[in-house]
Amino acid sequence: MMGPGAAPGGMPDLANAELVEFTVENGENKVRLKLKDGAVIEIRMEVQHVFRVGNDPVTGLPQYVAMTPSLLRVISCPKELRKAPLKPAARETKNLPGFS
Repeated sequence: MMGPGAAPGGMPDLANAELVEFTVENGENKVRLKLKDGAVIEIRMEVQHVFRVGNDPVTGLPQYVAMTPSLLRVISCPKELRKAPLKPAARETKNLPGFS
């Protein structure tokens, strides 16, 4: 996606991008994967923002960038992949070096 407004590396310049409101019409926003190690994970995409960043110089079509963080959840995994959880006191940030 090169052309006017594109930064080096091909990414569009978001400084002049226009925030576009949206509604979700339909579609599945998650995928379930079975990994080679036996674990099953689910990855869900959540669209936070959509920006119009200009038009393609060749086709004239509008170009968009979507901010979509991915959320990953472990559905199941073999027992040999599991480890014992940390003791409750070790998880508290007040006990970690550098946190006060």
